Amino acid sequence: MRTDSLIAVKDFCINHNIEISFISSLQQSGLIEITTVEQTEFINADQLPHLEKITRLYFELDINLEGIETISYLLNRICMLQDEIVALRNNLLLYETSEFI
Repeated sequence: MRTDSLIAVKDFCINHNIEISFISSLQQSGLIEITTVEQTEFINADQLPHLEKITRLYFELDINLEGIETISYLLNRICMLQDEIVALRNNLLLYETSEFI
C-alpha cells in the first residue's frame, strides 16, 4: 500500500506534543480513521485539518470528547445544509431563467 498520503500517528503526536492514547480515543469514538500498515498506525493526509481542529478543541479549549463529537456533528450538518441551500438556489435560478425564454 502507498504511504505517501499517510502520516504516521507517532510523528503527528511528537509534532503536536500529545499522547498516542488521545489519537486512539478519537478513533474509538469514530472521529478519525486510522490505517495500519505493517504494524504502524497512519492517518490519511485528508484528515489532517480535521484532526488538528479536534486537537485544538481538546487541548486549548478544554472540550471533552463528547463535546467534540457534538461539535463535529453540528459542523457537518451545517456544511450539508449549506450545500443544500446552494443546490436549491441553483434550481431556483434555473426555473427563473427558463420563464423568460
